[in-house]
Amino acid sequence: MYFTEEHELFRKSLKDFLQKEVVPHIDKWEKTGDIERFIWEKFGEMGYFGIAYPEEYGGLGLDLFYTVIFLEELQKINSGGFAAAMWAHVYLAMTHVNKEGDHRIKEKYLKSSITGEKIGCLCISEPFGGSDVAGMRTTAVKEGDSYVINGSKTFITNGVYSDYLVVAAKTTPDLGNKGISIFIMDRETPGISATKLDKLGWKASDTGEIAFDNVVIPAENLMGEEDKGFSYIMQHFALERLIMGINAHARAEFALDYAIKYMGEREAFGRTIDKFQALRHSVADMASELEMCKEFNYSIAKRLNDGQYVVKEASMSKLMSTKIADEVIYKCLQLLGGYGYMEEYPLARLFRDSRLGPIGGGTSEILREIIAKMVIDKKEYKPAVKA
Repeated sequence: MYFTEEHELFRKSLKDFLQKEVVPHIDKWEKTGDIERFIWEKFGEMGYFGIAYPEEYGGLGLDLFYTVIFLEELQKINSGGFAAAMWAHVYLAMTHVNKEGDHRIKEKYLKSSITGEKIGCLCISEPFGGSDVAGMRTTAVKEGDSYVINGSKTFITNGVYSDYLVVAAKTTPDLGNKGISIFIMDRETPGISATKLDKLGWKASDTGEIAFDNVVIPAENLMGEEDKGFSYIMQHFALERLIMGINAHARAEFALDYAIKYMGEREAFGRTIDKFQALRHSVADMASELEMCKEFNYSIAKRLNDGQYVVKEASMSKLMSTKIADEVIYKCLQLLGGYGYMEEYPLARLFRDSRLGPIGGGTSEILREIIAKMVIDKKEYKPAVKA
């Protein structure tokens, strides 16, 4: 219903690429927390960073189901951190560059992002704000032909090693969430500093806290219109939430497939453990929940691809898919017994990596309130209006 023969050929070639080029390095990157630059360039050479972007800037302009495949297969090499570094570059930073950047900005940043020469990060969350985007304190004050940026951001994926930053800052603080703007700036701009954060999971990715101390950037580095940043952020949150929903069902599927294979090989009391009814029924429950998640996420992807505004459904996708993924991975770890707790088996890392799902990109608590507003209060979220 959703995937053509071309999609499946793409999936096979991506799987082969990941097994050959990425998997041999994953354990090293998990230890160092530093994904080497060569792999970004290889992704660029293969066109993987350009899947969703215009041909004018070196992209392929393909439908959203190529993105679905890209996300799913990244989850199945068992490094949430590596996957996050890739999709945060492609679908967080680059989405803003593509949607709000002018031609000059796209020529400089989008083209080189598609080739893997430049890595981007999106800087929204702050130490005192978290999911409260409207409460951000970072400011951008216009002085002549420049803006002066002051403030800090935290939990930023690719926040230490990226080449450029897409930054949300308040240009008119008195307006609250209606006074936010989006800027782009190079890493080496004076006044930008970053500190690497030590995390429970996602070990391969560099998550940073970033400080802006009187950072001066040209006024032309404003992306889109001044004070329209909040509506841009909200518009792209639907894609981000769906991405995290798809990531969740994909990692849960990886965990379940692994557990089923293990059960077919592990013997207890004279038979393989996949013959014990209690375990079989647990697998049946997990497989059913997982299939429902996948089908829901695919239907949302189809609607988003068709241009529909799916903020409610994408919020539901992230809320439920990340919850179910955590539960499935927890149970799959249990099915491995003591081996599930050993680092040499994949479930230990998967268990840690999955836990960020209900936190990142808007916590489950925030999503529940957004969904409640739409379902109970009949609030309608509208796309940003283009001038």
